[in-house]
Amino acid sequence: MRCNANAIFPLAGCLLIGLATIDARAFDLQGHRGARGLAPENTLPGFAAALSLGVDTLELDTGVTRDGVVVISHDTTLNADITRGPDGQWLEGRGPAIRSLTYAEILRYDVGRIRPGTAYAKRFAEQKPVDGTRIPRLEDLFALVERSGNTRVRFNIETKLSPNAPEETPAPEDFARALLAAVRSAGMTSRVTVQSFDWRTLRVVQKEAPEVATVYLSAQQKWLDNIAADRPEGSAWTAEVQARDHGGSVPRMVKAAGGAVWSPYFGDLTEARLREARELGLKVVVWTVNEEEAIGRMLDLGVDGIISDRPDRVREAMAARGMRLPAPTPVVP
Repeated sequence: MRCNANAIFPLAGCLLIGLATIDARAFDLQGHRGARGLAPENTLPGFAAALSLGVDTLELDTGVTRDGVVVISHDTTLNADITRGPDGQWLEGRGPAIRSLTYAEILRYDVGRIRPGTAYAKRFAEQKPVDGTRIPRLEDLFALVERSGNTRVRFNIETKLSPNAPEETPAPEDFARALLAAVRSAGMTSRVTVQSFDWRTLRVVQKEAPEVATVYLSAQQKWLDNIAADRPEGSAWTAEVQARDHGGSVPRMVKAAGGAVWSPYFGDLTEARLREARELGLKVVVWTVNEEEAIGRMLDLGVDGIISDRPDRVREAMAARGMRLPAPTPVVP
């Protein structure tokens, strides 16, 4: 039976799943990479767009430069779909790794527009370019939020690394420590969660900064599978917590790893999995939910939060259900 806010259903059958929907105050609306569907991803204009709309949390990705600066970037190497070089020309193929460049060198690249004719451009046709935009430092985002006057918005910060490409990033321990140092320097530990598909960094955060909450990302798709439940050798992503030791259950893996928040790809989430996560005391925040039908389905299911490239659409769906909406805080990047 599917829980539907517009249908009459037996209370007992959907009680556990519906709790988060009933307690609308607890819902977490997250702008993915700022508001990627509307403005350049992981940039100050993108985060300003999300703040101006009104979100509970700014979701973002991080890398570490050669000189130890924590910058905001989804890709471990410069992405040719969104990056132009100092000569104004689009990069050809994968660009250099973030960790191979100093922060001063990174500032030479423009990430304010999607390359025309790409699949990325077709997917985000409504994104408005902001030419001249640079890859920001994490501290730049903190400064933008401080300038906005928003003292409540949170930051869900992903460590972007892969056990399959260790040469492209710092080691998990070094990465996590660099991020924690930047967060502590800004006095933002109480407003930050650290998330990752590479659970090795989360293990470091939990050990060295227990005051910082962690979020366990998962995907079980052909294009990304960090759980590897069907592989006898297990997964290199999950910090030695293997699906085979937990009945193939990702919520049980998260609990065993010491997590309190599970963040699955929304297409992997079922009512049964959500119910199991609830029974284990886990919050569930799904990613990346952009289409109206999927947004409505996740809200009606009763997830604790949604990460979306289109937070404006999520707000509309929330308003239609009488849910609390985070206040907009307009700011110029």
